Amino acid sequence: MPELFGVEHILYLAISTAAASAALLLAKRYARDEKSQIVFLKVLAALLLAAIVTNRLSQVFRYDDVRWYLIIPDSFCGMTSLVLALSVLFGRRDNNVLHFVWLLGLFGGVSSSIYASYVGQGPTIFYLPTISGLLHHSISAALVVAILMFGYIEITYKKWYCTLFGFTSYLTLGAFMMQEFDMNDAFHIAEPLIEGTFLTAWGMAPLYAVGYALILFVIETVKKKRKKADAS
Repeated sequence: MPELFGVEHILYLAISTAAASAALLLAKRYARDEKSQIVFLKVLAALLLAAIVTNRLSQVFRYDDVRWYLIIPDSFCGMTSLVLALSVLFGRRDNNVLHFVWLLGLFGGVSSSIYASYVGQGPTIFYLPTISGLLHHSISAALVVAILMFGYIEITYKKWYCTLFGFTSYLTLGAFMMQEFDMNDAFHIAEPLIEGTFLTAWGMAPLYAVGYALILFVIETVKKKRKKADAS
């Protein structure tokens, strides 16, 4: 059975990181016009959509009884992968949804690929719920990097409300799922992200808000310095 930071997990991280880096570097070099950049982003988004749909279907049929309600992602990373993929495939450049999911997609994708506590849920890393989970996290992170690399989103404090609306929507959906379906938790409303910590959704929310505010502050500071340098 695969283990966190075991041979299979480390090999996956090495191969996926190398593949993503190569794809991004090639896109940076050869996708120079807007049309080719958008094609690259939509291809990544389509791969992400395929990965998250496969992951959810694997959860539906994972148990002895078919649980169709599990087709709905019940975690921040799962729902973010779905929303991110759809926002790139069908949304416009710099749409409001991207302003909510870009940081979750990047941070969640990277952290949940590295600290993949779910790798031991099957006999091999190629167990469908495991490999599809790893893939949707990795592709989500790669897609956000590509979005930032191509300037597909203009990060600004003026869109702070997108994060508030999106986070609230996640928690509302999670509460609904816990009420209507046979679920003890959704979106870490009841159970912490890491066992033995305070990191339920209520604990993560202020930390995420502070971290996001600091990132916006740094970005806005850099923008102002660049404007001053260009003006002088």
